Amino acid sequence: MSDQIFTYAALGLYFAGMLLIGYLAYRRTDDHEDYMLGGRSLPPWVAAISAGASDMSGWLVMGLPGAIFAAGLIEAWIAIGLTIGAYLNWLLVAPRLRAYTEVSRNSITVPSFFENRLRDTSRMLRILSGLVILVFFTLYISSGMVAAGVFFESSFDGDYMVGMLFVGGITLLYTLFGGFLGASFTDVVQGLMMVVALVVVPVAAIIAIGGFGETGSLIAEAAGAGHLSLLGGSAITGATVLSIVSALAWGLGYFGQPHIVVRFMALRSPQEAKSARRIGISWMVVSMGGAVISGLVGIAYFAQRGIDLENPETVVLLMSTTLMHPFIAGLILAAVLAAIMSTISSQLVVCSSALVEDLYQVARKTPPSQKRLVLMGRLAVLVVAIVAIVLAITPNDTILGLVSFAWAGFGAAFGPIILLSLFWRRLTRWGALAGMFVGAATVFIWKALDTGLYEMLPAFVFATVAAVVVSLLTYRHNEEIQQEFTDTGTMLTLPRPHAVGDTP
Repeated sequence: MSDQIFTYAALGLYFAGMLLIGYLAYRRTDDHEDYMLGGRSLPPWVAAISAGASDMSGWLVMGLPGAIFAAGLIEAWIAIGLTIGAYLNWLLVAPRLRAYTEVSRNSITVPSFFENRLRDTSRMLRILSGLVILVFFTLYISSGMVAAGVFFESSFDGDYMVGMLFVGGITLLYTLFGGFLGASFTDVVQGLMMVVALVVVPVAAIIAIGGFGETGSLIAEAAGAGHLSLLGGSAITGATVLSIVSALAWGLGYFGQPHIVVRFMALRSPQEAKSARRIGISWMVVSMGGAVISGLVGIAYFAQRGIDLENPETVVLLMSTTLMHPFIAGLILAAVLAAIMSTISSQLVVCSSALVEDLYQVARKTPPSQKRLVLMGRLAVLVVAIVAIVLAITPNDTILGLVSFAWAGFGAAFGPIILLSLFWRRLTRWGALAGMFVGAATVFIWKALDTGLYEMLPAFVFATVAAVVVSLLTYRHNEEIQQEFTDTGTMLTLPRPHAVGDTP
């Protein structure tokens, strides 16, 4: 019982910290742009770490180590694909999207950027994009709620409903009041907790096993030498190539994830994307490397102790509880919750923006006041959270399966359009609509065909082709659009403006 007190104390400290950050962010939120985009004031390190934390969810601390534990290094190709995709996203999209969204009528959401960039007076692009975000992210958030309930059920032998409501309630509170800033700064703390946990746990396990040599020998003996090969230890076959290509294709999804690219839009200046990229990719390499190593080291750790691990996804949790002081183990468990909660909070803010900025404001004939917009934003967070919690009351595998499906859906529907909007002058609203429709439809169709190839790749390619072909057929010169494209390029060449806190 005394051990549990230490563990609960660590978790209580974590939850109190999240609420405090939410309150401090609330004090800094004055208007609608503050609530939705933090007033474009994020320092590079906040944007970088919060983007990574909001992206990874529980997959980083539980899913990836579990997959490595069960199948070996061949599962690391997803991590490689994601790292490459994240790097290209920071390199290509971040600086130009930050500049273009400000130049193009100060767009503060992805759908409003599409509408302003392409001068879509019909508002179809904005409405369709907002609905896609709302539907997919509500289900995505619900899967996070389910994960939180299952975590409490497996880690503390507690009640699923109590755990789900407790984690959902805490996340809702700091997001409801803190908005984008609250989500971003809590993401930073959560991201740091995740990376520390994924470094400390495998290092402690290797020391407990007896060093690197003993660890490697035990892995080869317990699981086979193939576990230490990126090709699975067998001859290269068509199925192996298909599996690797599918895993690498996950990286394409980064270009279209609204809860990630919104961090780019919130940077203080386009020029700061470079330093943010270095910080973000460093965080990602260390955390993913730690997750992969944790999965491998877990094989040796449990084999040495003769323990048969029933659920591979609990490998990090069980190593932390057996290796660490209960208070430290509690902080490791909090890091797992941090991975879940950081994604939920970011997606709640994006759903709120879709409801208020892209649907509510479009439906109104007269612009609402800033105070009303902030209130509506908070109400939208509350409504989406309640719907997600209701969906999560009865765990449903199809909801959890939508995590990878939604990643492909956003990546294929939005990714090509974002890239073409930023780098191709001749994209038209009809081309964007065609690309968005073809991308989303292909994800559904390819998933049903069950070809073994991740639906992201064909959907991304077909969406790009559709957008380009239709744009070439419907292109009409617009001097205002061309000038904005030019102004964006000019903005990127300007020196980085002096920011508060910089060294003179």
